[in-house]
Amino acid sequence: MPIKKDDKYQVNENKLWFKKWWPENVPKNTTFEEITINEMLDRQVEKYGDQNVMWFLETWMTYKEFQDKVKRLATALHELGIRKGDVVAMHLPNCFQYIIGYYAATRIGAIASGINPTYQPMEILHQLDIIKPKMLIVLDALYEPYIKPIIDKSSIEILAYTNVADLADGLGFKRTLGKLIGKIPKGKVEYEGALDLMDLLETEPNVPDVDFDVKTHPVTYIMTGGTTGLPKAAVLTHFNAVSNAHQSKLWLGGEKPGIGSIGVLPLFHSFAHTVVMNSTIALGGWIMLFPKPPETEELLETIEELPAPEGLVYAGAEVLFKRLAEFEDIGDYPGVMGKLTLCVSGAGPLHRPVRDAFVENTGGRIVEGYGLTEATPVVSAGNLFGESPIGVIGMPFPGTEWGIWPTDDWEAGPICMGNPDEKDFGEEHTGEVCVHGPQVMLEYLNKPEETDDTIKEFKGALWLLTGDIGFMNDDGTIELRDRKKQLIKYKGYSVYPKEVEELLMKHPEISEAAVAGIPNEEWGEAVKAWIELTPGSDLTVDEIKAWAEDNMTHYKRPYYVEIIEEVPKNLIGKVQRRILQINDPVYIERHGKPDKVDQA
Repeated sequence: MPIKKDDKYQVNENKLWFKKWWPENVPKNTTFEEITINEMLDRQVEKYGDQNVMWFLETWMTYKEFQDKVKRLATALHELGIRKGDVVAMHLPNCFQYIIGYYAATRIGAIASGINPTYQPMEILHQLDIIKPKMLIVLDALYEPYIKPIIDKSSIEILAYTNVADLADGLGFKRTLGKLIGKIPKGKVEYEGALDLMDLLETEPNVPDVDFDVKTHPVTYIMTGGTTGLPKAAVLTHFNAVSNAHQSKLWLGGEKPGIGSIGVLPLFHSFAHTVVMNSTIALGGWIMLFPKPPETEELLETIEELPAPEGLVYAGAEVLFKRLAEFEDIGDYPGVMGKLTLCVSGAGPLHRPVRDAFVENTGGRIVEGYGLTEATPVVSAGNLFGESPIGVIGMPFPGTEWGIWPTDDWEAGPICMGNPDEKDFGEEHTGEVCVHGPQVMLEYLNKPEETDDTIKEFKGALWLLTGDIGFMNDDGTIELRDRKKQLIKYKGYSVYPKEVEELLMKHPEISEAAVAGIPNEEWGEAVKAWIELTPGSDLTVDEIKAWAEDNMTHYKRPYYVEIIEEVPKNLIGKVQRRILQINDPVYIERHGKPDKVDQA
């Protein structure tokens, strides 16, 4: 039966972003196949069956071995009563079992959903209440402290457990077992009917045929704060996931059998879901998995030890690259030099000093990328094969368009869409960044009003309102200002926290800055900055304010400044302004302290 192809995501090749920075080896347009995520996997197994697909705890797994385990677990899940549309949740760190679980569940039409291993029990229950899983696969060490207190309040009917090292059975692992003993967490799972995942993986493979529409059937539910900040589940279809993996593959230069991908980002997050997991399989590459972010020395040691003749893809937040850029002993790891060939920094801006120091220290190549969970998540990135602009979010991926719309008036039509005859470029034409492409989610789960507010039609095409504020340059690139929901309104002025943070970080003794609005009866909101100083600095609050007065216009200057030990970040390195804001005494006095803080 011929594979259906979708040709409707074709972008006018006169768009301005194709003119100056576009990589020569990346097609401007492409065709998107209507296949399942497992059909994509099976195709790669046919081509690369005996090649490695994953490395974890000193153990390698080939494409054929991986597919066999996926089919065994998919058969076991079906025999347990998991059917099309059921949800299988995974409370696991990065490990073989996570990726096997994802592909096994989705092979029989079930929906995979990862849970943040750092969530507290009530946060986990909140996600379970939204996605309503029939089954949970849990790490044994996480069961008692995090799942046991809430499992009886959830929809879970079937529980399977695994130890992080269960599948790490290679000779290399046995050789290094001595140094790992004591580091591998274990735990008891005392739950009636609980199943050992290793027993399920002994099931003889006999996967049933399941038919579904790849454009409407979910492959995963991924939690997001969306444009409102309230936790929701983004519904990503098989078509979304396969299309975004295909786009990422093209942006990375096309299929590259044997290329490695560093899996430090957590797989439950959309960034790793696509760029680490699915895109690496689309490339014909292999994934270097870490159950938690390694120390810099361990990461460099591993990069040096593992064969990567095709180089390595490394996706992460700027903080990960900053560590490598500033690591003084990198000369002790000469095998790292030049291996980090395709690096993409996301979850926030990539600053020129970090980029330049990273390139110099590692001999690698790095660009800024942009995405959001609702776009599976990758929308754009800089040019990895030639000159690339700094301070912007690159170019939209093949098959993707973007434009700027008025922030509060979609019906007014676009301000700028990157056409050659347009004139509304630059900061004075700031608005909301909107995106059209095959990676745009289907909907928010059971949230029709929020979906209608976030996905809108324009000239017969569906556009995603990203909630990000920015403007388009006359080369078609976009510069972000901030999140719509985090805009500070001071005396009628719009203050963008990200801009104030970047200005403050130009001070040589300010290492990190987080900025948010604090309620003020007279002005609406006052600008507050939380400052992390460079080691050894004795900079004072008054000195920071004086510096701001000399270097920033009046309405952008922080009225409140607080020096803190460390600016909080989430697991992928995104600054958590909201945590600082809602714990501020002035904020609490006005709004009270909320029960739930979105950290997506």
